[in-house]
Amino acid sequence: MTFVMDMIKGIFIGVANIIPGVSGGTMAVSLGIYDKLIGAVSNLLSNWKKSLLTLLPIILGCGIGIVGFTYAIEYLLSKHTFVTCMAFVGLILGGVPVLVGTLRRELRHRRRSIGFGGIAAFLALFALAAFLPMLSSGEEVLKTFSPTPGTLISLFLVGVVASATMVVPGVSGSLVMMILGYYYGIIETIKNFLDALKVLDMPGVLHGVLLLTPFGIGVLLGIFLIAKLITFLFKRYAVHTYCAILGLIAASPFAIFYNTGLFAQLGNLTPLAVILGVGAAVAGAVITFLMGERSH
Repeated sequence: MTFVMDMIKGIFIGVANIIPGVSGGTMAVSLGIYDKLIGAVSNLLSNWKKSLLTLLPIILGCGIGIVGFTYAIEYLLSKHTFVTCMAFVGLILGGVPVLVGTLRRELRHRRRSIGFGGIAAFLALFALAAFLPMLSSGEEVLKTFSPTPGTLISLFLVGVVASATMVVPGVSGSLVMMILGYYYGIIETIKNFLDALKVLDMPGVLHGVLLLTPFGIGVLLGIFLIAKLITFLFKRYAVHTYCAILGLIAASPFAIFYNTGLFAQLGNLTPLAVILGVGAAVAGAVITFLMGERSH
């Protein structure tokens, strides 16, 4: 049962990772699986068997979420922007009570208060998560890729940067890729690869593999490196780290609304859309809360 639950959570994390403005790390925290995920990645070399068993259902779920939602993301965000965004806001905020409870236990364990450092960490990371979407110009540098040496190196580096930010709660790896100008190009490459695979178009499959391999290697390396850093922070500065994560999560709704252009659409929403959006947010929050509680 744990395997199935972790795979379902992985699906949510995978879906979150391909939506600009939504943080896969935040989703992992909200679902109560973040510590397990970071611990497994961080100990991959020292205890690889246990780590792989832990990561397997999450990775499978992420793959299903990314592949399954790659085709749906553009449609949902263009045709049902408000409802889609509200669903993810609910999924993210639903994990806040569990995270706050964890912070309280950490404070009791260490016999201390949040203090100035915790408040400063909250405010600093809130400001960062709110400011980051404003860096995006909304224009892509590249729509398609050619497998040149320079492109392959660039995809590797983008994979490292994007995956590192995917792991950090509150920071959207997809948004970072959009700011760098690679988001739509990578999404299009994944779609073309899957289309070629379905009809066994081997030249198309090989072209996709050639482009996606350096990106995938960069993603794996970035996740491993940032996991080591996060593990260190939780051991040495747990209270400040939890406060910073809460700041990132608190700014996530603004980041989602801003990056999807939803603020400009709010005045034109129909009553039905508002009802569906609120319902989606409540449903998402309940799902995340129950999953997070079960994990604890």
